[in-house]
Amino acid sequence: MIDSARLGLPAFEPGTVWLVGAGPGDPGLLSALALHALNCADVIAYDALVDPRILRLARPDAVLCFAGKRGGRPSPSQPDISARLIQLARAGNRVLRLKGGDPFVFGRGGEEALALGEAGIRFRVVPGVTAGIGGLAYAGIPVTHRDTNSAVTFLTGHDGNGKVPGGLDWDAIARGAPVLVLYMASRYLGKIARQLMTAGRKSGEPIAIISKATTPEQQVLVSTLGEIASAAIDIPAPAIVVIGRVVRLRPALDWVGAIEQHPDTPL
Repeated sequence: MIDSARLGLPAFEPGTVWLVGAGPGDPGLLSALALHALNCADVIAYDALVDPRILRLARPDAVLCFAGKRGGRPSPSQPDISARLIQLARAGNRVLRLKGGDPFVFGRGGEEALALGEAGIRFRVVPGVTAGIGGLAYAGIPVTHRDTNSAVTFLTGHDGNGKVPGGLDWDAIARGAPVLVLYMASRYLGKIARQLMTAGRKSGEPIAIISKATTPEQQVLVSTLGEIASAAIDIPAPAIVVIGRVVRLRPALDWVGAIEQHPDTPL
């Protein structure tokens, strides 16, 4: 239970919506505000990528409503989700919109917030740990390191139609930063790798794919851009992809692997 008064946390008022980032999976990465919202919410509209352990932290009498979108599977439409949030708030509920990662990083939190604002519904945005940072950290890969990169580019591997984004300048992306972090890219990773190499990235550049990051089912596949371009990728979604020299730091920084090898040794 969060001591909201001691922390000075805001009241979760009836008739409002909180758009909350649940992080990449590990419940320990929830913010104090996210836990406060889980303690207070009357209704929780949650995404497909929210870890079940996090849902178990909800108030016992809270109503849980699935509001997830998964590529290639039947899902509620975004307008329907936004309309449902508005309806629930107008009924006087404290509505928690619980989203995997961060609400505003390659999610639809911005669309939902705009819809709420247009409907006159007050809302609060609670940032969450995004997989492109937290997921990499749990794989022992720093998103930046002084010896490898002073810039990083985050991009999505598919657009709203489930295809590789057509409006991206791949030449500029390939040149723009030493490290690239791709969300939702597993399906088209071979095509993306080929486009990056055509734009000048080296075939031997290291790449890592982290599946189900920060959860007990986490898997990490390390390869090269050239090998990924010609290989069939068989790693469970959701997955985050990182390309760049920071991947080479993983053998020395794989703290999760060290814990698994020596579970009885305290950190």
